This record gives sequence, structure tokens and C-alpha cells, in this order.
Amino acid sequence: MIKFVAACAQFAIAPMQVRQNVQKAAHWIERAVRESNARLVIVPETITTGFTPDVPADELWDAVDTLPGEKWRLIAETAQKLCVFVVFPTYERGEERGVVYNSAALIDPRGEIIGVYRKTHLFPTERKSAGGWSTPGTQPVVVETELGNIGLTICYDGDFPELYRCEAIMGAEIICRPSALLRSFEIWEMTNKARAYDNHVYILACNAIGPDTKPHYYFGHSMIVSPIAQVQALARGTEEVIAVELDPDPIKRVTYGAQTPMIFDHLQDRNLAAYENILTKARSHFEPAKRYE
Repeated sequence: MIKFVAACAQFAIAPMQVRQNVQKAAHWIERAVRESNARLVIVPETITTGFTPDVPADELWDAVDTLPGEKWRLIAETAQKLCVFVVFPTYERGEERGVVYNSAALIDPRGEIIGVYRKTHLFPTERKSAGGWSTPGTQPVVVETELGNIGLTICYDGDFPELYRCEAIMGAEIICRPSALLRSFEIWEMTNKARAYDNHVYILACNAIGPDTKPHYYFGHSMIVSPIAQVQALARGTEEVIAVELDPDPIKRVTYGAQTPMIFDHLQDRNLAAYENILTKARSHFEPAKRYE
């Protein structure tokens, strides 16, 4: 990994207005680069439509596009024009009508898509199998770039440490988490810090702001968290860009502001013999208000 500036651009979208939202995303990517000289820009989850569509999966499939796709061409052109990496999250048209993935594409400075992650942990109401609209992916994604090794996740994935550990083992130094998170700020902050600290990775967490079709109202507060769980940049509950220069050698000290050396490595120090049952199906002994199978 090299030293570079990473940015999160959070802004409100017009629900289900794909063309308008793509144009606005391009504007905010440009603004992020102009304000911070960022080389990597992340925008929120499902930025082209909003998280909750007001149409069934078949019609959502019609509204969006494949990756790559003509409807997203402006974003690729913007990345190329600015010579910047972009994490672009959108619903993705699947192989047949009605198959829609909640995806995040990594676009490089040539305007080429070099990685696509399909959200593996769908929020219960999102699951097509439970009456929602999304089909889950099954593969963690880490892409080697000139900046460093970039992992991709999306929103609810952040509640599942196994996925982040997989991507860290795959070599991720930075893990991006575009989101449309509606739970408390404390949950948002805690999961971002925990995933960063668990795996000694940077977490670039860009949360939605404003309404979608439900209507839900997203609270923003995008953040960039260091591999020792320091929040290095924090947005407010409004449209804005946050950015920070990432240190390529971030775990020499056990805490920020002190010279105490760090002498542990959470990946190296795992006791693999203790994890025999980690891939066993389970459910909480406490009951939620409702279960979606």
C-alpha cells in the first residue's frame, strides 16, 4: 500500500431517478477530488435508485443495468477524466429479468471496472426469498491496485466479522463499506471500528443521507477508520465530503498519540484450532420480533 488520500462523498438522491442520480454522483466525485485530491472516492449504497425501490424485482431489473452498462457510463468517464479510483454501488441487472444484485463496482483511472462485489448478507426485507427484491452474492472480493489491496463490502455485511476476516486473509489493506444504514449511530460506529480493529485494515464507510421511497431517512455520518480503530474523518448529517491521507504503515503504535509499540497481529495470532465449528448453521437463542427465512 502507498500513501494516498481516500474520500467518502455522501449526498442525497432522488429515489428511483437513475439518470439524475448518476449525474449527481459524477458531480460529487468531481467535488471530492477537487476538495481533497483524493485518489479513491466512495459513494453510498445503491446510489442510483436508493436502497428501497418502489417497484418489484422485475421492474427494478428494467430500471437498472449490468456492470459495466450504458446507464453507468458517465461514472466510468468521470473516473477516467479525473484519473481516480471510484467505488460505485448500484443495483445490478442479473442474468435474467427479476434477478437483481446489490453490487459495488471498483472502477480504475482508465474507466475500467476491475472488480464487482455482490452483497452477500442481504438485509432481511431486501431478500427476494422473503418478498424483497435482491438476490445474494456468494464471493468476497479483494482487488490489487496501485494504491493497495481494496476489499469491497456493503452495509449489513458489516455486522458479519467472518466476511471481513476473509477479505483480510485475502490481503485487503482497505475495505470499503458503502451503506444505507438506518440503525443507531452507535451501531454504525461500533461495527466500523470493530471490523477495522479486528483485521488491522482501513474501513472506508460511506453512508446514505436523505430519503428513499419508503420513506426512510438516512443519517449520513460517513467515516474513515484506521487499523487501530481511530476515526480519522467523520461526516455530519448533511451532504458533504470527508477525506484523509492513509498511512501505509499504520500499526506500529498501539494507540494514537502515544509511542507505545504495537506487538500483536490479529491475523497471525489466531488460534485456528478453536474455530472448528465456525461454518455451522446457527440462530440466536433470543428471538427477534420477526424472522425472515
